Amino acid sequence: MVLVLLALIAALICFWLLSQPWRQARRRAALRAKAFPAAWRAILRRNVPQAARLPADLQLRLKRQMQVFLAEKSFIGCAGQAITDEVRVTIAALACLPLLGRTRGYYPNLSSVLVYPGAFIVDRVRHQGPLQMQQRQVLSGESWGEGQVVLSWDDVLRDASRPELGHNVAVHEFAHQLDQEKGVANGAPWLGSRMRRARWAAVMQQSFDLLRARLAAGEADPLGDYAATEPAEFFAVASERFFGQPWALAQAHPALYAELRRFYEVDPMLWS
Repeated sequence: MVLVLLALIAALICFWLLSQPWRQARRRAALRAKAFPAAWRAILRRNVPQAARLPADLQLRLKRQMQVFLAEKSFIGCAGQAITDEVRVTIAALACLPLLGRTRGYYPNLSSVLVYPGAFIVDRVRHQGPLQMQQRQVLSGESWGEGQVVLSWDDVLRDASRPELGHNVAVHEFAHQLDQEKGVANGAPWLGSRMRRARWAAVMQQSFDLLRARLAAGEADPLGDYAATEPAEFFAVASERFFGQPWALAQAHPALYAELRRFYEVDPMLWS
């Protein structure tokens, strides 16, 4: 009798585990089918003008993706920052821009978004040979592999209001989240096939080297200095420009733009 009971419990546990993806898919489909609140539409119009420039099908997809994102991720205010619908909806819209292509999940490692009123200070330990030095940095955003994104609300609002400038701290940090899905952020998000990984590595290295050469020669490049610091930052900054300044990026780095277009499965140059 005890063995039968144990077998039944084990079977129920297995069924529960195996049915989780199905139940998650049903729950997400129900969230996407809900009417998008009028108050949220007003926030989008006010804070995220880029949303109105999307083709009609992508506007609808953005709203549906946002509804899942907002239901699954928690928002935490830091240093006195209140978490309102304006904060949540604005950040969710920017977080879901990179999800506009085929369904790639909703940042599966991400559990929460921490929001500061403005730039925040972090202390870092920097290793230089045998020495360890405490270094204080002022940041507008950060992505943690443990499942958090940290953002400055002032910077989010500023960047969202002027997408044509190409700077978007939210897109930057959520690009890091895509990069971190497979572990450490190294500028190579999960791509699947070996052929795609090889092509990505070749294009990214070529574009990274070209950027550094231009900067060393004193030439302008839309990616800027920060993208040249390391491959992870190169991918994140390139993602900002891809969504904010697609024409400039495509002109300066056509192979890079084409690779990002394949990865994100959208073409911002077609958006008005």
